[in-house]
Amino acid sequence: MAVFKGAGVAIATPMKKDLSVNYDEFARLIDDQIEQGTDAIIVCGTTGESATMTEAEHVEVIRFCVEHVRHRVPVIAGAGSNATDTAIYLSQEAEKIGADAILSVTPYYNKATQNGLIAHFTAIAEAVKIPVILYNVPSRTGCNVLPETTVALCRDVRNIVGIKDATGNLAQTTKMMSLAQAQGVQVELYSGEDGLIVPILSLGGLGVISVLSNVAPRQTHEICAKFFSGDTAGARKMQLEAQPLVDALFCEVNPIPVKRALSLLGYDCDVLRLPLTRISSEHEAQLVQAMKDYGLEVRS
Repeated sequence: MAVFKGAGVAIATPMKKDLSVNYDEFARLIDDQIEQGTDAIIVCGTTGESATMTEAEHVEVIRFCVEHVRHRVPVIAGAGSNATDTAIYLSQEAEKIGADAILSVTPYYNKATQNGLIAHFTAIAEAVKIPVILYNVPSRTGCNVLPETTVALCRDVRNIVGIKDATGNLAQTTKMMSLAQAQGVQVELYSGEDGLIVPILSLGGLGVISVLSNVAPRQTHEICAKFFSGDTAGARKMQLEAQPLVDALFCEVNPIPVKRALSLLGYDCDVLRLPLTRISSEHEAQLVQAMKDYGLEVRS
């Protein structure tokens, strides 16, 4: 059984002016996401600013999320690191807390060969019993999991179940799914690009791990639901309608625009930790217009 199917939100982490986590606002964000149809919560990912959290803080944010969600939807904990031992520690802590699965990013900065990636992810997966979803985002990590490597890991490691594909490279994704099909290997594929939800679903994807869902959870869920129900034309129409907003949400490095967008929707979510800084006035104007055009109620 898949970890989840549909639209999972790569949830932002609200913070106070003193840069501590705003757990009251985080609870409100979680509740609103679930109420509006989000199919899973992905906590402590890129959008959640996990890169600026201490290990203790990282674990506590996962703990709060799991306890607040209370099994209403699956919780997937971002638990990756460029240091294998650190990734193992975070993954084991997430499992103890009760996360339903972990999301494990490719090693960044030091990177790895494909053999190194196999060793890294195998060590992490063997240290826990819960499912592991690989996270391939070469634009951030400088490290790409090749199709052959993904298929081998899903074939050979019991609890490596799939991948969040944020390569933006549909040819690579197609090759990966072709190899999986030819070898009879199940790869649970999730889009890591909001602009490619429908194309990824058409290749056998199960859903999306989404930034867009932070501000449009019901609509992102509906894109997937329409596709799965056979209404591919309806899903395609919604995908295309969302594109200007998707572009605006990535006009600066994520999560700068989406945290500003959440603030414009009335959430106390405008604080970022350095090195991230407030969105420029030019890009904010683009974001506001895209939100309004999409039908979102923007607060002044």
